[in-house]
Amino acid sequence: MAEHKHGDMDIDVQTKTFNGFVKATTWCVVAIAFFCLFLAVFAA
Repeated sequence: MAEHKHGDMDIDVQTKTFNGFVKATTWCVVAIAFFCLFLAVFAA
């Protein structure tokens, strides 16, 4: 079995994927907040 060296793996793809997920989640939360605010102001 090969020996594992901690911190030796290239994680650029995983880092970019995680950063994209965080950015998309942030934008979705902002969009939902504005939508709720819109409904509270104009649909009452």
